[in-house]
Amino acid sequence: MPTALKILIAGGFGVGKTTMVGSVSEVPPLETEERMTAVSLGVDDLSGVEGKSSTTVAMDFGRITIAPELVLYLFGTPGQDRFWFMWDDLAAGALAAVVLADTRRLDASFASIDFFEARDIPFAVGVNCFNGQRECTAEQVRAALDLDMSTPVMLCDVRSRSSSKNVLLAVLEAARAQAAARLTSLAER
Repeated sequence: MPTALKILIAGGFGVGKTTMVGSVSEVPPLETEERMTAVSLGVDDLSGVEGKSSTTVAMDFGRITIAPELVLYLFGTPGQDRFWFMWDDLAAGALAAVVLADTRRLDASFASIDFFEARDIPFAVGVNCFNGQRECTAEQVRAALDLDMSTPVMLCDVRSRSSSKNVLLAVLEAARAQAAARLTSLAER
């Protein structure tokens, strides 16, 4: 029986979390997308995503087999502040997370980064290059987000299965490296 690991896909509103889960899932993804209504006016910041007409109201779920002995369960978080009360429940038991970032709205990434750093959950940052546009380098994003060198930062296109899979492999490696460092630290005590 394969080992199952839980990975969160997080980030700001409209950054591509649902798209990433859908692009890599080997099963039809569970999506809780709902049409945005007038109620969200003045509540949800549509800057940079003015054409967005639906939003995740609970979570997305997908599954991908990385190797015969390793299956990832992917949980996409809702991006708006008003749904963040669900994040603690979604994060329970998570091995690691991917924080998706949009260079047009990098400040929307800070809350997700703070969430995972405060809980000591390893994460990688996937910079979603919308329409293939690479406006910044990974190192420029790392500096702007003030990330430690051990945090992977990758340019990606979440519509692409292989690109999304590479981000997932990077976050698995980050989680492995963090676990190894903890074991070494414990052994040295």
